[in-house]
Amino acid sequence: MNAPHLSHILASCSGQLQANNISLAYSNTTILSELSIALPNARITAIIGPNGCGKSTLLRALAGILPPARGQILLDGKPLQHYTARERARQVGLLPQVSTAPSGITVMDLVSRGRFPHQGWFRQYSEEDEFAVDHALQLTRLTGMETRRVDELSGGQRQRVWLALVLAQNPRIMLMDEPTTYLDIAHQHEILALCLQLNRRQHHTLVMVLHDLNQAARYADHIIAMKDGQIAAAGTPADVICPTVLAHVFDIDAHIMTDPITHTPMVVPIPPRP
Repeated sequence: MNAPHLSHILASCSGQLQANNISLAYSNTTILSELSIALPNARITAIIGPNGCGKSTLLRALAGILPPARGQILLDGKPLQHYTARERARQVGLLPQVSTAPSGITVMDLVSRGRFPHQGWFRQYSEEDEFAVDHALQLTRLTGMETRRVDELSGGQRQRVWLALVLAQNPRIMLMDEPTTYLDIAHQHEILALCLQLNRRQHHTLVMVLHDLNQAARYADHIIAMKDGQIAAAGTPADVICPTVLAHVFDIDAHIMTDPITHTPMVVPIPPRP
């Protein structure tokens, strides 16, 4: 089979996803209030903050899953709710923190579902879809595991399958909620290096919730620090990964060094005195 040229597969990455004065709530409980952000186009943004500060809720809203109670989310200047679900999925993909696969489904069948937004009544599974799925499997090192059942895989392998599904979907904006969950240190950096490749070579806009501050500083161009449903700081790693912001957001004392490999900020927490 002659594979379609990669430029026909990879999405164009012009435009921007932004939130204007949004408030987000579950039932009658407000999680985020009057929050505004603009995601740098074709860059990697890391969202950091303590547990329960609203990071995952913000991602769900940016993906169009949780409509704002107030305010607007805009994609290319157009309100996100004005896109159909299929149109939205071609532009914005979400890797959630926890995903559940149908019982007995194989790796190939699950990853292939990432192509659903590109299909329709008059366009069924095509050579282009096959190439996109194969490419996603290669990038996530799942080639040779296509017939394995997802529920038989390790946690780290399952995480790579879900990432492959989002890659096969080929959105130009990828939202990832803790993409290194369940992975050991070697595979964490492998996934983050893949994210860097997707951004630098293919110009995808990536937004990742990360708990490891040093990984955020090393791999992100832009960092958003959240606290209690608000934006506490936003800017370059050098702007955000500093003692003042870390003390305010995480209530920790830290010494900031320079990463000897990437020359980005590196956090060394100062333990409390006994």
